[in-house]
Amino acid sequence: MNDLFAGKRVLVFGVANERSIAWGIAEAMKRAGAEFIFTYAGEQLERRVRPLSEQIGARLLLPCDVTDDQQVDALFEQVGQHWPDGFDVLIHAVAFANREDLDGRFVETSRSGFATALDVSAYSLVLLARKSEPLLSRRRGSIITLSYYGAEKVIQNYNVMGVAKAALEACVRYLANDLGPSGIRVNGISAGPVKTLAAAGIRGFKTIFSVVEERAPMRRNVTQEDIGNAALFLCSGLGSGVTGEIMHVDSGYNILGF
Repeated sequence: MNDLFAGKRVLVFGVANERSIAWGIAEAMKRAGAEFIFTYAGEQLERRVRPLSEQIGARLLLPCDVTDDQQVDALFEQVGQHWPDGFDVLIHAVAFANREDLDGRFVETSRSGFATALDVSAYSLVLLARKSEPLLSRRRGSIITLSYYGAEKVIQNYNVMGVAKAALEACVRYLANDLGPSGIRVNGISAGPVKTLAAAGIRGFKTIFSVVEERAPMRRNVTQEDIGNAALFLCSGLGSGVTGEIMHVDSGYNILGF
């Protein structure tokens, strides 16, 4: 599979550090021959992302706050100039909720906190898909996003993020329907718990991690490599007939009942 992505171009949103799931996906696609443009949101993240973008040989590293329409417009203008005949994959690994909205009871979620979580974690996929469509359609490309089991079942302290991920999964289906005629496929991966920067903000994450390892059919947690390989399948020609799907990559934990 070393040449599965030879000549493929990948635009990446959501790398925060070397533990990010988006980084694991990028590494898998790099091994398969892809080239990249990386983005970052804010100076603090730039310091973490720049060494990784250089390590993977990214063609550009561009700022983009997905809540700022002007920054999004400016980014896609630069991407279009660099790749005028389009690109092949959009990786969307963007999510955020205020820390106070991840503790306590979901019913206490503030209006502003709810709006922030849905805007960053779900609407951003819609916005980036719309901006990507002209460039992705030229190469019949793919969009991949990241969800979690908390979109389907109640996970303690996941709260408003679970609702945002449920909205994200619905967006995958509606976008797949809209963009299919343009030759663009849209899929998501519902990944098992991984020790990422985002996971560190969820109280009780260590318990979730240990429970999955103990109870999942495969008796282990998944790795960045597991998730990266699944994304490689979904976004390559091997997944050419798949769109609108949420693929669980969680060692089978999602199949369990009581």
